Amino acid sequence: MNSEVKSAGRVLDLLEYLSQRREAVSLSQIIRDLGFPKSSAHGLLQTLTARGHLTQDEAGRYILIESSHGFPFRPHEEPLVVTARPYMERLRDDSGETVLLSTMNAHCDIRRLAKCVSHHPLRYDVHLDAAITPYCTATGRLLLAHARPDVLESYLSRVQFLTYTRYTVTDPAELRRLLAKVRRDGYALNDQEFITGSTGIAAPVCNGDGEVIAALNLGTLTSRFLERRELLILMVREAAFQLSRAMGYRP
Repeated sequence: MNSEVKSAGRVLDLLEYLSQRREAVSLSQIIRDLGFPKSSAHGLLQTLTARGHLTQDEAGRYILIESSHGFPFRPHEEPLVVTARPYMERLRDDSGETVLLSTMNAHCDIRRLAKCVSHHPLRYDVHLDAAITPYCTATGRLLLAHARPDVLESYLSRVQFLTYTRYTVTDPAELRRLLAKVRRDGYALNDQEFITGSTGIAAPVCNGDGEVIAALNLGTLTSRFLERRELLILMVREAAFQLSRAMGYRP
């Protein structure tokens, strides 16, 4: 096997290894687990990071950016995910709950970009490519509330309102009132409307022009949400605000 093929094999081994890790991994651990020479491992990691496949946390450990698992980032999404990662990890660690970052297109399709999963043995988790119903999820409501009026009206005119749990709001007039409340309150709440026993809180991420470009969502068990309702809402809003500032937003 020549050196080029060997290097290609190491890249694939490294990506496969990182795709199976839930948490960020240090260079020393990668060397131990894969048996790569230090110089080779460091060079591969730096190259993959520069190409946007990996990012580093505050401790310098490496984690695979979720787009490398199956779909490419659009040009504006990669800097958002890289910037958001430390804020998501901090919110996950401070709250003990799962954190997700999502965007929405003009057709009101929700796209999950990244997640940091709770360490709790009983936790909320979801595949990044799992379907999202905007009208009865915290992420969806947050992004619908800040969509252009024509985009929102188009969505409401074509959506089929289904009942997922006994708490799901399916009345368009009530949904409009909820979206207005989201804009006033600065966050969206989904309390068991999509999945019984789970609650979501979402807050807006803004860019330098003040536009809402994403939703930062915290997913938890409803029982834990009820114990710390106000604190969790405050934590999500503060994390989203700090991320917005890092994206250039100035209130």
